Amino acid sequence: MALQSRKLGSFDVSAIGLGCMSLSHAYGTPPEPAAAAELLLKALDSGYSFFDTASLYGQGGNETLLGNTLKHRRGEFVLASKCGMLRPREPDGRPEILKRTCDDSLRRLQTDVIDLYYLHRWDKRVPIEDSVGALADLVKQGKIRMIGLSEVSAVTLREAHAVHPIAAVQSEYSLWTRNPEIAVLDACRDIGATFVAFSPLARGFLTGSLRDVTSLPPKDIRHAMPRFQGDNFTRNLKLLNGFAALARETDCTMGQLALAWLLAKAPHVVPIPGTTRVDHLAENAAAADVRLTPAAIERMELLINAQTVSGPRYNATTLPEIDTESD
Repeated sequence: MALQSRKLGSFDVSAIGLGCMSLSHAYGTPPEPAAAAELLLKALDSGYSFFDTASLYGQGGNETLLGNTLKHRRGEFVLASKCGMLRPREPDGRPEILKRTCDDSLRRLQTDVIDLYYLHRWDKRVPIEDSVGALADLVKQGKIRMIGLSEVSAVTLREAHAVHPIAAVQSEYSLWTRNPEIAVLDACRDIGATFVAFSPLARGFLTGSLRDVTSLPPKDIRHAMPRFQGDNFTRNLKLLNGFAALARETDCTMGQLALAWLLAKAPHVVPIPGTTRVDHLAENAAAADVRLTPAAIERMELLINAQTVSGPRYNATTLPEIDTESD
């Protein structure tokens, strides 16, 4: 099965990729390894050709899962991973750390080369030129093919791009997180980089399936996110009825509507929703076939935007690691 494609550096990738983090941690309860492997193989068979992981996910377990499951089909997909974020969440962009992390990731992923390697977060104690210089060395050594950055500002992106071409920027982007529209989305277009949108479904919120956060497991990361807490969540829930009505009018699911909006924003945007359910793979992929009228897009953006969403996207502990512009 072939999905619509978009450009990522020298590659053509499925217009919707697969974020693999939730197969190991963060949201809900991770599936058993056999079920996670089944989902990865089903995604590949369904036409997904862009898989996103990181050394941080599952303390290396996510990369191990991908390596064990997909090593025999390595030529069928573009593989992205990340470095520069140690456990517990602490950015570390020192060149020697990035290079060592890459070697560890290659071993876990059971591959000779990582197609796209992101700096997971910019360590502001280390000049971005130094961190990107280390990644450029990895390109020269043939260990990675392309360099990416995550959660950076347009200024940082351009400084990094002056050292070595940046193929992609990955940041949170959805109807309820519009920060990339301030500057980074345009900066990516200007330098020819792909914008990879993580949490394109607003961490599940825009699917309409999460109405009670008390049902989430204790370790679910949404418990620590202000938009899912107290009065913020109560106010945000009021946005869903109007969004559900728009989805019905468009003859698609709420999740598909959210993904279709992202695809309509710019041709260099590639969303990477995650899921632990095989049936959601097909649902998400079908979003590429949803066509939105300008009027529908305008209504969606009037309903859900920076002014109507209640609460910041991260708490005060996490915000310092983010370089992305904010309103």
